[in-house]
Amino acid sequence: MTFGRTRSVALEGLVGTVVDVEAHRSGGLPAFMLGGLPDAACAQSPNRVKAATASIGRSLAQERFTVNLSPASIPKNGSGFDLPIAVAVLAALGLVPAPRVREVVHLGELGLDGTIRAVRGVLPAVLAAARAGCRDVVVPVANAAEARLVPEIAVHAVDHLHDLVTAYGDGGDRLALGVPDTAPRPATPQAPGPDLADVAGQPEARTALELAAAGGHHLFLLGPPGSGKTMLAERLVSILPRLTREQSIDVLAVKSLLGLEAAEVGVEFVPPFIAPHHSATQAAIIGGGSGAVRPGSISQAHHGVLFLNNARLQWCHEERGDASGGHLLPPVAGHGEDRGCRRAAGGGLPSFGARPWLGRGRGCSRQRGFCQQGENPSRMGAGTGAGRGRSRRRHRGMAHGPHHAHHAGPGTAHHARGAQRCCYRYRDR
Repeated sequence: MTFGRTRSVALEGLVGTVVDVEAHRSGGLPAFMLGGLPDAACAQSPNRVKAATASIGRSLAQERFTVNLSPASIPKNGSGFDLPIAVAVLAALGLVPAPRVREVVHLGELGLDGTIRAVRGVLPAVLAAARAGCRDVVVPVANAAEARLVPEIAVHAVDHLHDLVTAYGDGGDRLALGVPDTAPRPATPQAPGPDLADVAGQPEARTALELAAAGGHHLFLLGPPGSGKTMLAERLVSILPRLTREQSIDVLAVKSLLGLEAAEVGVEFVPPFIAPHHSATQAAIIGGGSGAVRPGSISQAHHGVLFLNNARLQWCHEERGDASGGHLLPPVAGHGEDRGCRRAAGGGLPSFGARPWLGRGRGCSRQRGFCQQGENPSRMGAGTGAGRGRSRRRHRGMAHGPHHAHHAGPGTAHHARGAQRCCYRYRDR
């Protein structure tokens, strides 16, 4: 056998395309050529594949291989193509049955000793494979939990290349790596987070949060430093509707791209709360980067809350005459209206979800009670922070300092539960 083929997934943002990984063995001088628009990490796969196959007793030092990642017009990013390239090469050598590996999707990075290591983006890749009609996917053991969030496909977890070769050699029509687990996992109980019912005093700000949550409006909090603007904003998620399973998968897919641990969740998943530092750049907020585009804070807050505290301090350079600066809210508003974030990079157009509740915080003078630096509050979000995905009405809440604080009365928890019911009514509209 001189030809082997298997499958993998190429990601552009959260959109995955099933890729055919083809390996051709030919005569001539020893070489290992890789084509199909690989990035720097993917282009180094031949070195890792040669070392990993040598560790299981098959040297490629005297072999000549041409490997193609088809369709060749789509950029291939990351080290997750190591495992499918190795399987295609082994199929061309006749060490694994070529017909059995042809329709199986493989994802994983290879260590020099043959171990199969975790990679980023496994969850959106498995989702794309399931939508394309694939029946089996092989992933690293470390990524098995997030891969099994997709019930439509059989997930097989391996931790060494030798185990995978042995499984393929056992015969049969399906991959023999134990019994594939396709049942959806139950929701993982989460530790209780910040709750609006715990806030003492701040009646005006609490009411603004409840109205914004119930009506799907954006929020602007104005108050002196230390008055509790961030504390109030992070409790907005406690009165928002719990995410559905589909929304939870969307949130976890973004975390998977960032390499964060994706817990198995269900419908009780709490919406995310993201509060980037006020010095964060526009690329950090919206997303960007060279090569593989990373989702920004607005995508990490998809279906949740994005709170920008004192953001204007870093994004008013144009008014100061600095041509290198720019405004943050217009690009954030544009992506919120489109309910998505698309960034051109590397010949592709990656797409990420971007539909958060937008909250803004701004400090003001304790003595005079107005904004610092002569800023007009009416310009800080009206018509810009709100998009078509949410109501254009902007609720403004005043966060008072410690001398205005009151102890929470017995009706505070009831007040929060009432807002929770309003949120469910908003979601069901």
